[in-house]
Amino acid sequence: MNRLKVELAGLELSNPTMLASGMMGETGMSLVEAARNGAGAVVTKSVGMEPRTGYINPTLVEHDDYYINAMGLPNPGIADYGEEMASAIKGGVPIFGSIFAASVSDFAHLAGKMEDYGASAVELNLSCPHAKGYGMEMGIDPDIVANIVKEVKGSVSVPVFAKLTPNTHRLLDVAEAVQRADGDGIVAINTLKAIAISVEFRRPILSNVYGGLSGPAVKPIGLRAVYDLYDRVDIPIIGVGGVETWKDAMEYIMAGASAVQVGSAVGRHGLGVFGEICNGMDSYLEENGAEMMDLVGVAHERK
Repeated sequence: MNRLKVELAGLELSNPTMLASGMMGETGMSLVEAARNGAGAVVTKSVGMEPRTGYINPTLVEHDDYYINAMGLPNPGIADYGEEMASAIKGGVPIFGSIFAASVSDFAHLAGKMEDYGASAVELNLSCPHAKGYGMEMGIDPDIVANIVKEVKGSVSVPVFAKLTPNTHRLLDVAEAVQRADGDGIVAINTLKAIAISVEFRRPILSNVYGGLSGPAVKPIGLRAVYDLYDRVDIPIIGVGGVETWKDAMEYIMAGASAVQVGSAVGRHGLGVFGEICNGMDSYLEENGAEMMDLVGVAHERK
């Protein structure tokens, strides 16, 4: 499927689908399974400086059209994640090491460790909507984001991507800050801040009250974000949010994404979703005599 090849900041992917962070990224072998099932690249679970157990149950609300989750960034800590990375590399596809931190120096340290472990790129989690002191709380300020990206860029030689939040009116300002700081790309979007109420118990369902909305319900918002970002920045964009079919993926590509991440769809439909998306996209490209990179941003053309 040579038609599906894409390039991201010097990285070549056999196809534009990626396993999103937070979905099966806890262990190296789960990342390998995603690669074996057709993912062109994989993203690890977000890893921090120290181990975190996350929030107590309930942490997930399931609906026909969405998930709302508040896991609380559970992870083993960067010191113990090297073993998982050693396993993940066996998958044979680029690995994006997702990291989160509460300070600029910690981000730089984590990025360096991910590179040491063999990560092909680093994904900065600047967008988790439900963890105090992390993620979105830092990622809505362009100056803070620029400082983080600049420091991380100075500490690694692999590409650095910033995962941005839709929970701000300053999304485009933050994206421009990433570019000014020499960031290599943008991942958009992370989940939307949301809640669910139990009518029977008359209280919020999630133990943390607030969680992140993902799945098909957020696709129009993700598409709008990618479409707007494509007009404001010149660095690659990875689209995320509600990708479940090949048409979903092509919408993001045409909006301006060079690749797409798949998360909730894996939980909803299984790992076979990667193959189904790639087969559908390949058939479309063959029928239209095109290659994937030819269609990035094509929806912006005016006739």
